[in-house]
Amino acid sequence: MRATGWLLTAAILTTPISAQAQTRPDQKAFLGLYKELVETNTTLSAGSCTQAAAQIGARLKTAGYADADITYFSVPEHPKDGGLVAVLKGSDAALKPMLLLAHLDVVEAKREDWVRDPFKLIEEGGYYYARGTVDDKAQAAIWSDAMIRFKTGGYQPKRTIKLALTCGEETTFAWNGAQYLAKAKPDLIAAEFALNEGGGGRLDDTGKRQLLAIQVGEKAAQNYTFLTTNPGGHSSQPTPENAIYELADAVKAVQGYEFPVQFTDTTKAFFAASAKAMPGEMGSAITRLLANPEDKAADAIVSRDKAMHSTLRTTCVATLLNAGHAENALPQRATANINCRIFPGETVKGTLAKLKELAGAKVTVTANQPVRPTAIPPTLDPKIMGPVTKVAAKHFPGIPILPMMSTGATDGIFFEAIGIPVYGVPGVFIDKDMGGIHGLNERIRVTSLYDGRDYLFDLVKTFAG
Repeated sequence: MRATGWLLTAAILTTPISAQAQTRPDQKAFLGLYKELVETNTTLSAGSCTQAAAQIGARLKTAGYADADITYFSVPEHPKDGGLVAVLKGSDAALKPMLLLAHLDVVEAKREDWVRDPFKLIEEGGYYYARGTVDDKAQAAIWSDAMIRFKTGGYQPKRTIKLALTCGEETTFAWNGAQYLAKAKPDLIAAEFALNEGGGGRLDDTGKRQLLAIQVGEKAAQNYTFLTTNPGGHSSQPTPENAIYELADAVKAVQGYEFPVQFTDTTKAFFAASAKAMPGEMGSAITRLLANPEDKAADAIVSRDKAMHSTLRTTCVATLLNAGHAENALPQRATANINCRIFPGETVKGTLAKLKELAGAKVTVTANQPVRPTAIPPTLDPKIMGPVTKVAAKHFPGIPILPMMSTGATDGIFFEAIGIPVYGVPGVFIDKDMGGIHGLNERIRVTSLYDGRDYLFDLVKTFAG
């Protein structure tokens, strides 16, 4: 799961969260699945997504799924990065399947940095704490639990429901299960649309619900390397040619460049709603920018909000530096990693051309492998937005829903590249600080998890018929 623009919009309508203890039998069963998944280490360094997938698969089989309904996948070079696809066949062959997508891997977590054991689910002060409690094991557990409940409850959907649990979402340099499925097994995950992470809901500081968001589109993440080389020499006799200075000039050029403002249908809707919710200078500036994307004064005001700034354009930022070989020698080599989040429709190649222009002739600029697909935004399809909004009105009355574009990236980009529109579902509310996702002491409110589970269960049934 990635940072999203809606997390920083102004406070809108709020309502208290209902007090809901996990006392229903189905909630207790869900907690057992969620706890097992969270406590299974799935980091790249020491964990195993393959183990987590096998545990989910065992639960699906206990619920009544046949061996033919479950496909495990991995490759010999990455035996611990496996996943699974499970299928609940629908009764109407004329309806194309729907796909439930979640990733099993989590960001690294060092025990010495955390207050609590990051791989032990701990309930404290109304929260569940552990790595992955939100990203993305909440989604993976909710989808898996729904598939189990459908089977044990005898539910016969009209539309076939597919579940894909993958690995590798959190690391651009690792083997990626979603990319593998899209390239090697597209028929297995073929669907009319997919529901994924990336949406959600925001709470204020008191735990009241402010808004829901559905992700409709995302940026593409791509890393580039800047490289400068010089003959070097003794540091007592410096020369104008210096790899570090040349690299620094190129990095500063990137810092000083603003990619142009752009809009998709999704971001137009998002900013239009934000303008109404944010009266005064900010609201006025958003309105002017919607009318004229080249309005620099309006852009400067709106871009004071870092999330809105990123939602408006491609962004590139230096994230890693490495230079020199000795403290008493002129540098022979200097490199920088430039991390770009590319606006939908823009290409890796086009962004590379701009970075080369900025860096100048003395700097070699290359796109790092793997090169991710061009982001293709799905449409604001009424067949998707209608059910999402209708079911939300039942579970979260009075809470507005905003369409938004993720400023980060998810595995949905690989499925969108083969023609499957992917939507990040709302439903699970998190705190304004994103609940420690990717950081220390990741957490989710207990009530948020169970309320979101109920919403998403009903939403899937609504889509499935």
